[in-house]
Amino acid sequence: MLTEKQVKEIHEHLEKAQNPIFFFDNDPDGLCSFLLLQRYIERGKGVAIKSFPSLDASYCRKVEELNADYVFILDKPVVSEEFFKKLEEVNIPIIWIDHHEIDAVVPGFVNYYNPAKDGNGAEPVTALCYQITKKKEDMWIAVLGCISDSYLPDFYYELAEKYPDLTIKTNNAFDVLYKSKIGSISRLFSDGLKDKTSNVVNMLRYLIKVKSPYEVLEENPKNRSFHKRSEHIHGKYQLLLGKAKNLYKEKNKVLFFKYSGDLSISGELSNELSYNFPEKIIAVAYVKGGRVNLSLRGKGIKEKFLRFIEGLDGASGGGHKDAVGGVIKADNLNDFRKKLEEDAKNSELLS
Repeated sequence: MLTEKQVKEIHEHLEKAQNPIFFFDNDPDGLCSFLLLQRYIERGKGVAIKSFPSLDASYCRKVEELNADYVFILDKPVVSEEFFKKLEEVNIPIIWIDHHEIDAVVPGFVNYYNPAKDGNGAEPVTALCYQITKKKEDMWIAVLGCISDSYLPDFYYELAEKYPDLTIKTNNAFDVLYKSKIGSISRLFSDGLKDKTSNVVNMLRYLIKVKSPYEVLEENPKNRSFHKRSEHIHGKYQLLLGKAKNLYKEKNKVLFFKYSGDLSISGELSNELSYNFPEKIIAVAYVKGGRVNLSLRGKGIKEKFLRFIEGLDGASGGGHKDAVGGVIKADNLNDFRKKLEEDAKNSELLS
């Protein structure tokens, strides 16, 4: 968690920010982090980061368009040097709150908060933002972001007492995500982010003002757009998930699933496959043109991933010790898969 000193510093930045822009990772942890901070100060605009794997310099134009006086970066492990350079030139304060393990050097003018870097845990950024805001009425939003990132916060049990019909009794975050109504709302958030920009903006405007989880869960004229989007995505998602599950073989240590199309949902697929097959190394590859987005789950997978892509042109990625995302060129995918499967086989022989 954040230290008391760090929480105080972030409070001071939030108070100073009169027209902040919140750049957040394009998932429920990022979205809920933004919602908690925006609803706390009741100021600022949110922008989902769709560039992968980094927050690149193209987003600097949003700072200018919205005439922002502060920039907050939430739940994004990689930020391009050019992005920092351009904002340094216009002297805009940057507050970066994250929970990923990174090797990059953070520029001195950036106010960087990451408990994982200091060895104080790696709770989702949503949990860190709730530590900052402590608004009880937004506890449900905090839980949504946490469970989507495979983390069950202590305050989940307090929420369960208030909303027993939306929650379940468990100690497993993914049980909540896949088996409860509060988990259904988290998936609504995730699906809503996978829409055209104008619809995402409308969703953010709606979520900034909602008072309870029931307003989101129950379809109404104000949220119909992202409910319909979720229904559309859910059908495609279940089809892909079924195909991936059919690849399961007990003797194989790695479950490798490759797909293409107009919908990138590798992170969601890898999470649920890992939930269903916890003994497997999960690798989901989304191929689009000459590029592949990879999402991997498994014990110590980050170290292996970074080792396998070392020296590959255009390859990058990052994340957590047991969950990582990255990008490689399509021409390198077969070699990457061979390295992953051979490593898994050798590790099994040694165990």
